[in-house]
Amino acid sequence: MILLPAVDIRDGKAVRLRQGRFADETVYADDPLEAARSFAAAGARFLHVVDLDGAREGEPANLHHVERIARELPVPVELGGGLRSIGSIRRALAAGAARVVLGTAAFTDPDLLDEALWAFTSRILIGVDVRGGQVAVAGWTRETQMRGDAAIRHLQAHGATRFVYTNVDRDGMLEGPDLDEVARVSEAVRGRFLYSGGIASIEDLRALRRLRLVNLAGVISGKALYEGRFGVREGQAALEGGD
Repeated sequence: MILLPAVDIRDGKAVRLRQGRFADETVYADDPLEAARSFAAAGARFLHVVDLDGAREGEPANLHHVERIARELPVPVELGGGLRSIGSIRRALAAGAARVVLGTAAFTDPDLLDEALWAFTSRILIGVDVRGGQVAVAGWTRETQMRGDAAIRHLQAHGATRFVYTNVDRDGMLEGPDLDEVARVSEAVRGRFLYSGGIASIEDLRALRRLRLVNLAGVISGKALYEGRFGVREGQAALEGGD
């Protein structure tokens, strides 16, 4: 299990939102590359980058920043936000993303989902963002009538095997993960998944590790790292069992 620092980009800056709300934003770095560089220097093995402008607009808006990060740093990047066509996926991969996260398109365009999984296989992750118990799409501005675990089972029928599960209600709140929820997600996932939402402390990471979920491949953290609640190396050690 690995720790993935989050670099969320909006208006050219590295920011964090509370509960996915664009009106509740904190800027942590004026340049996303510098945020990414600090995480890489601290020992990050992978970076989770989100194009928030793209998520809202439906088309990637920050690929130049992704390209800078991928070119300058020796750490692979996964990118989500606004990837709603095969063309945008190709551009994201060409910009240097090692893999991409499909969110809205995975739920609204089954033909695109099938084509992306066929064309790019292991480089495609599906983002399952849950607010109020229901999957949220379109930059977290619209909720569907589908629960997270049901969505995962539906997507697996299309051949999806890799997921990023986010509890949007907890995201940016520093209130800790819902361990029972993570266990339920694990029961639904036949492949591998990353968890995001509410990580606040080293003890949260240890608690996730103690669940001993063989399909939980990693944990995404943003605000806790930016605010110095723990460091990248310390967090990685906690996930590996180095208490």
